[in-house]
Amino acid sequence: MGKQAASVDSRVLARIRRQRPGTVFTPADFVDLGPRNAVDLALSRNARAGAIRKLARGVYDLPRRDARLGDLSPSPDDVASALAGRDGARLQASGAHAANLLGLSDQVPVRLTFLTDGRSRQVQLGRQQIILKHTTPRQMATAGRISGTVIQALRWLGQDHVDDRVLSILRRRLSDADKRQLQQDLRYAPTWVADVMRRIAAPSVQ
Repeated sequence: MGKQAASVDSRVLARIRRQRPGTVFTPADFVDLGPRNAVDLALSRNARAGAIRKLARGVYDLPRRDARLGDLSPSPDDVASALAGRDGARLQASGAHAANLLGLSDQVPVRLTFLTDGRSRQVQLGRQQIILKHTTPRQMATAGRISGTVIQALRWLGQDHVDDRVLSILRRRLSDADKRQLQQDLRYAPTWVADVMRRIAAPSVQ
């Protein structure tokens, strides 16, 4: 190993060791430490040495370890954030994943879809597939806010499946601040979704 490669290796490893277990990263997180090819080689060497884990092409993590279960699976949201971070893109959980995050579905989906204003991409993690789907600026207007997750979850459920049970779950789960955010973002939702959001955010009658 040349002097430059050894230097990049040591700097990459030093940065990794400062991260909390469970952190997911890509080569883009280390480009300030040396040439891209040297960073790629450093990550590959550290993965082979067992210091980090390779999750997919260009995606690694510092695994959380359980004494009984061994290395734990990474958070899909963290993997998606690492992928989006490479492009400086925003993310919004969508579909069944959004519904699961809000407690509207107990089933953990095999395909976890995130809307993004970055490029589309798919990564396979064991049995789960993480999908980043490029979408319109309007769809991303509420990205990163609770209203964005509510909008996407309701769209996935469909108007005919939004009943009193769904309303009750969301009213209990959302804080007063969350409900105020729904009110502020009504203009970004389809008409029927906006109507549901108003009902969720309306003050409860004692």
